[in-house]
Amino acid sequence: MPRSTHRDVLPLFLDRWSPRAFDGSPIDQATLFTLFDAASWAPSAFNYQPWRFVWALQGDASWDALLGLLLPFNAAWAGKASALVFVLADKLIVPPGSDQAQPATTASFDAGAAWAQLALQAHHLGLATHGMAGYDHARAPEVLGAGDRYTVEVAIAIGRRGDKASLPEALQAREAPSPRKPVEELAFAGRLPA
Repeated sequence: MPRSTHRDVLPLFLDRWSPRAFDGSPIDQATLFTLFDAASWAPSAFNYQPWRFVWALQGDASWDALLGLLLPFNAAWAGKASALVFVLADKLIVPPGSDQAQPATTASFDAGAAWAQLALQAHHLGLATHGMAGYDHARAPEVLGAGDRYTVEVAIAIGRRGDKASLPEALQAREAPSPRKPVEELAFAGRLPA
């Protein structure tokens, strides 16, 4: 069933969802960089743009390393994606007028805005995205080169939607757009309810 709302929301927001069935067809680096370009226009504190992307296209030299970071549940279906991307956030910021780095308190928030724009651009191009928190959080910083400077925020599978019959039976039933809570459960005037 298509998603709906009684408010004047752009169809783009209602039509985009996160499938797990991908068809395995390739995308090129130019297409992937179009997604990164869209993400780069996200707003950020002081326009610092703390997001970083570590990526691999299926079959390239980095694919197995990035796929190997995913937990087995996610790796089983994400292996048919065209690209894997990890979003990282810079933990430090040098504010305008300063030469001293300080903690970037909104870096994760800003990186989330960039991921949202990447997902919407992908949808516009006929691609699907699926964000994943299910990866090896202990190994990811080392494998991705994050060091102590960057936080690994999320992994993303990108590709063209595939047939849900390619998924295990338990996942086939979940291969549909998910609903959302009513706005009234999420937005409160003045303060959160007790």
